Amino acid sequence: MTGRNQNPEQIARDKIDALLEEAGWVIQSAKKVDFNAGLGIAVREYTTDVGPADYVLFVERKAVGIVEAKPEDWGHIITTVEEQSAGYASANLKWVKNSEPLPFIYESTGVITRFTDSHDPHPRSREIFNFPRPQTLQEWYRNKFSLRGLLQNMSPLNHDNLRECQRIEIENLEESFKEDKPRALIQMATGAGKTFTAITSVYRLLKYAKAKRVLLLVDTRNLGEQGDQEFMSYVPNDDKRKFNELYLLQQLKTINMTKNAPI
Repeated sequence: MTGRNQNPEQIARDKIDALLEEAGWVIQSAKKVDFNAGLGIAVREYTTDVGPADYVLFVERKAVGIVEAKPEDWGHIITTVEEQSAGYASANLKWVKNSEPLPFIYESTGVITRFTDSHDPHPRSREIFNFPRPQTLQEWYRNKFSLRGLLQNMSPLNHDNLRECQRIEIENLEESFKEDKPRALIQMATGAGKTFTAITSVYRLLKYAKAKRVLLLVDTRNLGEQGDQEFMSYVPNDDKRKFNELYLLQQLKTINMTKNAPI
């Protein structure tokens, strides 16, 4: 609970503490660090050779990221501190050896949080809804490749069983991914096989880009049921198994989703 005499940055840190704890991080002071307290430790005011970092994130005793805290009224200019955050990520940490910059960089007011993954081919910050779990950063750190990085090296599309228009749309979509464009629009005529095209793209994202979940939205229940049936009958041209034998398929009927469900 925030105190009446706290300044705006202290209030922001209390909110950040709550967000980190909700994600499974153990908050500790730099004066007394216990790496046995959990998989993920967020250490406040950690000493670096360029000054104290607001938070340094440790996973399995390994420093993997930093969080720069700012007051809530900095929300509209939070991107202006990215250079400062990057400086802490590149700094030398006291008491532990970090031979390379920390890859995961966050700026947060406790209300707005932005994230940069240096594993991306062209790192840039983006707003996120919550801090990731320590297990997530553990996986990202070990793999050394981000989703955006994997999108740069998708396996060439197998053209078997694809119409010319489907091939063009899928390859153009993947080219836009490589160019790091966050949005794309595919326009296809009625009867051209839009659903099959979408499923093929989803399959390739799951297999080659290691996507965890893909959400396909439609505007009527009938289209949802139709799409569900097409997913279950879909057999990729590089595997003899059906889609639902390879990946968990779930038609969303409530606000809850099965853990790790891609659809």
